[in-house]
Amino acid sequence: MESKLQRRGLRTARSALGLCCLLLLIACSRGAATESSAVLSFLRDGQLVRQLHREQLGTPRLTEAWDPYYNKNKTFLAVPLSPVLKSGFAGLELAGQEILLRAKDGYTVPLPADRLLEPGAYLALADRSSAMEEWEPIGPQRADPRPFYLFWTGADQRSLETHPRPWQLVAVELLRFEQRFPHVLPTGMPSEDRAWRGLRVFADLCIRCHAINREGGRVGPDLNVPQSIVEYRPVEKIRQYIVDPRRFRYGNMPAHPQLSKDDLDALLAYFFAMKTRKFDPDSTQDTP
Repeated sequence: MESKLQRRGLRTARSALGLCCLLLLIACSRGAATESSAVLSFLRDGQLVRQLHREQLGTPRLTEAWDPYYNKNKTFLAVPLSPVLKSGFAGLELAGQEILLRAKDGYTVPLPADRLLEPGAYLALADRSSAMEEWEPIGPQRADPRPFYLFWTGADQRSLETHPRPWQLVAVELLRFEQRFPHVLPTGMPSEDRAWRGLRVFADLCIRCHAINREGGRVGPDLNVPQSIVEYRPVEKIRQYIVDPRRFRYGNMPAHPQLSKDDLDALLAYFFAMKTRKFDPDSTQDTP
């Protein structure tokens, strides 16, 4: 016969199991509610054009692809990106335009619309790689990718440099680079100056995380105000850090081994040019 102590222990174990199940159910319900209420905003030159709720993005299907962040094959419940863009910007010409992808964490990616219209671009709505059907944390900071994650399925679309994969995607903006980021331009410099080539390098690789004059990404520090990076870091250390940041410290900045000496020279020429072209709308200091 069971003792009173055994029966009490059994009841306690059952209660704990029931509580765990209840907490898991609540967590899953909250996750489902968050996903079902997700909205993707579409803007043109800073003005809201349309918002599409998750169920308006199209009929999702299971889509498998190798993912460089997870370093393995992943299965997502996803929709092709091209029809999503055409629906969000209905009536607007996309070919030849520039599109800015905005993430909830401040990550900002300018890309040609033609690239985002390529077959192989998908928007992940849910992670279906495990039986639990929970989103697997992503990136070095182990972030929650919701509400939307852009991924690519093509074998020639695996490079994070040419085909970025922003997670926590919340907005897509149609714009002209010069109009959206007017204070990142080295205005007044001759067209043949290396600073303009440096701007192209910055726009291709750096503006996703960093800002110049408070315009650009907010994941990393602004590189020009209140002080330019070339005002407080030795030039040679800047070069080394850009190429291999983990040589100095662990963090989220990716390595850029593909940059040539000419690329780095141009990028530094750009930083030096912008040092004398500061614009800081957030500054509380009086302008002399």
